[in-house]
Amino acid sequence: MKRPLFHRCGHSPAALTSEDQAAVDEFRTMLAALRSPEPWTPGRWQDVAVRVGPFIERAHTRPGDDHGPDVIAVALQHPGGAYASYGARCRQLGWLRCRTTRILGLWNPAYTPLTHAAAGLDLPEDTGMAPAHYALYVEARKRDDSLDGFTLLRLGPYAQTRHAEQDHDLLSATLDGQEVTLVPGYRVSVRYAPLDVSDHELFVDPYEADVTAALAVAIEAAPAE
Repeated sequence: MKRPLFHRCGHSPAALTSEDQAAVDEFRTMLAALRSPEPWTPGRWQDVAVRVGPFIERAHTRPGDDHGPDVIAVALQHPGGAYASYGARCRQLGWLRCRTTRILGLWNPAYTPLTHAAAGLDLPEDTGMAPAHYALYVEARKRDDSLDGFTLLRLGPYAQTRHAEQDHDLLSATLDGQEVTLVPGYRVSVRYAPLDVSDHELFVDPYEADVTAALAVAIEAAPAE
């Protein structure tokens, strides 16, 4: 029987430096966390790990819209915490609608090397998740079918779609039959859309106001034709 030959070159493998060993240990910890993520279940408020393209991000959770257990609302966070600087622009995307199938499990600091921040990147414009805050826009448009006009009232943010839909129906019923008479020269209508976060100071909080009364005030203050 042939026996394997072992050649000695006079050198033994170099010992890892403390920095190298730390990197190896970090990588092993990350792999272990990926193989066996700590399960997340709806109703738990701990931060979760969410897939965003090829990356994994830390995210706060809150009860989702009204689409059952398959969709929740999340706010993506820097892996270092809510107040850590996230990229050159520190992009804040607000609450996003996240399918629970995108949740890997509870957030584990071992996932940090897999985040955009670790790669020196800001959060992307397109995360594949729609905004989870909604708004109603009551608009007055010229009756000549042009886009000329102005926004009478902005209501938001709505945390759940059904709340926005209820107020949309209420305002639509209030406007019914008066669309072209409330503001002379204009047609008034209500539009449902994602919240424009950059103009948040212009919005009336629908949970703290009577929306029909807010509409009446807005119409009263509307400029003449």
